[in-house]
Amino acid sequence: MLHDPNRVYVFDTTLRDGEQVPGCQLTTPEKIEIAKELELLGVDIIEAGFPVSSPGDFQSVVEISKAVKEPTVCALTRANKGDIDAAVASLQYAKRPRIHTGIGLV
Repeated sequence: MLHDPNRVYVFDTTLRDGEQVPGCQLTTPEKIEIAKELELLGVDIIEAGFPVSSPGDFQSVVEISKAVKEPTVCALTRANKGDIDAAVASLQYAKRPRIHTGIGLV
């Protein structure tokens, strides 16, 4: 995706951050359904999950990467090798992979 300074890019965190709401837990098929709807809406970047957090989150990122074609699929990581390696592996099928890294400050 080439950067256009005159365009607004939509980065959606529903599939990753949305599960932080108490009582909200989505299955992989539900996440795929939401990802496909986000694609239909024209969302540019879908943050699909935090792959190192659990085998289920890892698999969801893999399956979302296979299910959508147009959006960039993004995986969240902390700034360490294990997180980044898990993200790379989970994004292997993404047409447009991206890693979103954060450094926690204490």
